[in-house]
Amino acid sequence: MSQESTAGAAESARRYYDTSDVDAFYAKVWGGEDIHTGIYTDEREPVADASRRTVETAAAKIAERLTPACTVLDLGSGYGGPARHLASEFGCRVVALNISEGQNDRHRKTNAERGLDGLTEVVTGSFQDIPYPAERFDVVWSQEAFCHSGDRVRLLSEAVRVLKPQGALVFTDLMAADSAPPEALRPVVARLGVEEFATPSFYLHQLAELGLNHVEFDDRSDQLLTHYLRLTEETRSRVTELRDVISPAYVESLLENLPLWVEACRQGYLSWGIFTCRR
Repeated sequence: MSQESTAGAAESARRYYDTSDVDAFYAKVWGGEDIHTGIYTDEREPVADASRRTVETAAAKIAERLTPACTVLDLGSGYGGPARHLASEFGCRVVALNISEGQNDRHRKTNAERGLDGLTEVVTGSFQDIPYPAERFDVVWSQEAFCHSGDRVRLLSEAVRVLKPQGALVFTDLMAADSAPPEALRPVVARLGVEEFATPSFYLHQLAELGLNHVEFDDRSDQLLTHYLRLTEETRSRVTELRDVISPAYVESLLENLPLWVEACRQGYLSWGIFTCRR
């Protein structure tokens, strides 16, 4: 992957998340806190509740590491929902690295409002070049951010570089199923500004190549259809409300784009789950 394409993917992600339309969509439909796939107890559960359960489920997998003595690096931290959960529930210090200054401003404001700015530090930057020395963090964490990377081999190398010996890496990501035809996902991948999604086998192979131990993938791909159906339903049922805060053109693009994700889920072309491993 060239430096140009890597930089291009990063710039696409920054532009995408710094737009007022996208910001309003995540706040109104996704909950504005945890902007990743949810783990649902039933098909009518609110998106925000299911998305928070994903954070709780991932944290439970490394709970023994999450102590007040622990420092976590959250890559692609978004609005900071997971970072605040880790800080408030476990007392650990969290460094949140994220490329969108708009999201970071809201993240800092919410941290201050909840009295968590002493435990969380929000840093603007790219996870392709993590601005910290080697072996700095006890845990490296990420949720649905690696899909925006133009060079995931480098990204994983960077994540492992800053991880302490015996430290834990935990992340979720939107992926192509290993059996998915590449052309089948082009319509959904295009909006992210990257050439393709990773696959579960890619991540498992790369994590092993990097010498990580106890590599596990908790496959929760069955949650994807429910998640994108809920997003589609919420968007359609609140079109009038959304048009008050989102441009009509963006609302229309959502109504066209979300069904593509639903169909990709129905066809089994997408994969999602929680990766955990130790250095």
